[in-house]
Amino acid sequence: MTSSPVPASAAAPAPASAPTSASTEASGGSHWEELVTVALLGTTRRTPSGVTSRRDAPTALLDAAAVETVRRRAGMRPGRAAARVEPVAEDTRPPLPPAAARRLTMLLADRPGAGSSGRRGAAPDLKELLPQWLATANRQGFAAPPQALPALLDAARGRTDIRPAVLAFAGPRALWLARLNADWRFALRAAPGGGAVLPGSEEPERMHALWEEGLFAERVALLAAVRAQDAGAARDLLAGTWASERAEDRLMFLDSLRTGLSAADEPFLERALADRSRNVRATAAELLSALPGSALAGRMAERAGSCVAIDRTHGTPGPHGTPTIAVEAPHECDAGMERDGVVAKAPAGRGERSWWLGQLVEAAPLGIWSPRLGGRTPQEIVALPVADDWQGELHGAWCRAAVRQRDPSWSRALLGTPGAPEAGGPGAVSLAERAKLLGTLGVEERAEWVAGFIAAHGLSEAFQLLGVCAVPWAGPLGRAVVDALNIARDAGSYPWSFSGVMGLAERCLDPAEAVRLEGLTAVPDESENAAPGAGGYWAESFQRLVTTLRLRAAIQTELTHP
Repeated sequence: MTSSPVPASAAAPAPASAPTSASTEASGGSHWEELVTVALLGTTRRTPSGVTSRRDAPTALLDAAAVETVRRRAGMRPGRAAARVEPVAEDTRPPLPPAAARRLTMLLADRPGAGSSGRRGAAPDLKELLPQWLATANRQGFAAPPQALPALLDAARGRTDIRPAVLAFAGPRALWLARLNADWRFALRAAPGGGAVLPGSEEPERMHALWEEGLFAERVALLAAVRAQDAGAARDLLAGTWASERAEDRLMFLDSLRTGLSAADEPFLERALADRSRNVRATAAELLSALPGSALAGRMAERAGSCVAIDRTHGTPGPHGTPTIAVEAPHECDAGMERDGVVAKAPAGRGERSWWLGQLVEAAPLGIWSPRLGGRTPQEIVALPVADDWQGELHGAWCRAAVRQRDPSWSRALLGTPGAPEAGGPGAVSLAERAKLLGTLGVEERAEWVAGFIAAHGLSEAFQLLGVCAVPWAGPLGRAVVDALNIARDAGSYPWSFSGVMGLAERCLDPAEAVRLEGLTAVPDESENAAPGAGGYWAESFQRLVTTLRLRAAIQTELTHP
C-alpha cells in the first residue's frame, strides 16, 4: 500500500510557541526539510531516508515526523513576555444619556448617497449633523460611550473638519487606543505633545527640558500651551533659543505669539524685524502693526500719512463743499520700509507704487486718519472722492487694516448699508472682503446686516456672507433666507442653483423655523417659465429641510434635557 501526497501542515504541524534555538535548528533543520519534501511529493515517488520498503514508507514518514516534532519543540526557548498595556486614564465626565448615545450610533452609521439622477431626496444628510452633535455634546461635558470610540475615530480619520471635536469628546481613551492602532495615529499627532501631559510654567525644569530636547511637534504644543497660561514665560522660552532655530521653525514659533499679543511682545518682535528670513520679518511686522501703539505702527503711520491728504483745490467748490482725498504713492521702497515688512517686488499685474501704498496704509493704525483728514468719522472719510483713480487701492487697504486691527467702526463704514445699489460698501470690492469685515462685528449686528443684504439683493451673492454668521441663525436672518428661497421658488428659478444655500440652511437655520416651512413642502403649480420639474425639486428640498430641522431639535433635547 502506498500513500498519496500529505500536506506539510498535516504531516508535521509547525510549533505554535517561540522560534527554535539556533543550535536545534542547525542540528535538525536538514532532516526536517527532508521530511517535508517527502510529504509533499508522496512516498510513491520518494521514500524517507533509512526506509527500504515502500509499503512501510507512509507509516515510517509519520513516525519520523512525530519524533522530529517532539525533538524540535523540546529545543524551544520560552519567548519574552510582552510589556503589559498601561490601563487607560479614567474619564470622570458624566456618561452620555441613552437616547443621545443611540442617536450618535445612527449618525456614525449613516452612509448617504445620491440617487442615479443626482438628487438627494427628502431624507436628511445625517453626516452633516455630526459636527453640531459633537459641539453640543462637548458643551454639555459628556464622555463618549466606549463602544462608540472605534467608529468615532474612523470618522475623524476621514474628516479633518471634525477631528478636534471628536478628540475632545473621546477624551483620554482616544489617545490610549491610538497608541494601539496605527490607523488612528492621527489622534496622537493632533493632540498637544502627542497626548502627553505638557509641563507648564510652574514646572520650569521639565518645561525647559522638553523645549530643548523635545520633537518639533512637542515644542510647538508646549509653546502654545505655555503661551495660553503665561504669555511672558512663552516669549522668554522662545527668546532663549531663537538664534539657533531653523527659519521654518522660527516662523511657526513666531505665529504662536498671536495668542495674547500685547505691548510686552514689542521688543522681541522688533528684534525679529532684522531676521534673515523674509517670511519671519513679514510675520513680525504684521504682529507689530496689530499693536497700534508700537514703534512700527508709528513709522507706518508717518509713511502712510505722507501719502494721503485732503485736497481742497478739487471737489465741490464753496466753504461747505466736499474736498477730495489726494494720494501720492511712494516712489521707492527703501531699506527701512523693507525692514518693517514691506515687500518690494510687486506681484504680476500690479504697479509697484500702488503695491507699496497698499502695504503702508494696511499697516498704519486706523486712528491716524480722522485727525489727518479733517476730524471726519470713518463713514465721512470713505464717502470722500479720491483723486486719480486711487480709490480702489486706498479703500482696499483700509479694508485689510480694519480686519487686521479688528476695528468695527471702520468695518461698518467700508461695508456701507446692506441695501446700497452697488450691493456693497464703498470700499468692499469683493464678497471675500465683505465677509472678513463682517467678522469684526458683533453676532447680532452681523446677522442683521446679512439679512438686509439678502432682502435687497437675494441669495445669489449671499452664500459666502452667510458662512460668517453665528449658528443657529438669528430670527431676522433665518426669515430673510426662507423668504428669499420662497421667492425663488415662486419665480420658477432653477432650484439646483440654490442647493448650496439650502444645505447651509439645514445646518444653520433655527429649528423653530420648521413650523413656518410646513406650507412650502407641497408641490407648487409650475408657471410657464419655470424650469422643468422645478416644483417637485423645491418641494423635496423643503421636505428635507423641515425633517432636518426637527431632527436637530430632537438632538438638542436629547443632549440638553436628557
